[in-house]
Amino acid sequence: MKKEMVEFGGQPVGIVVPENGRLKFVAVKFHVHDLDGRIYETMDELRRALRAHVAALTSTPEKAAAAS
Repeated sequence: MKKEMVEFGGQPVGIVVPENGRLKFVAVKFHVHDLDGRIYETMDELRRALRAHVAALTSTPEKAAAAS
């Protein structure tokens, strides 16, 4: 596998790079920086983590403003 751009909500948010047969996420947007450096088995696992992370950020108006 090569490096691959990761989009969320139509916006590029990072890349994945291969690491020991798995995928390491490198965040390029601040609102997903908490996931930077985490290792995932599949792109689907990463996408689920992104959805959960962004949902948690936007669960309150204050967090939603910070995620923008």
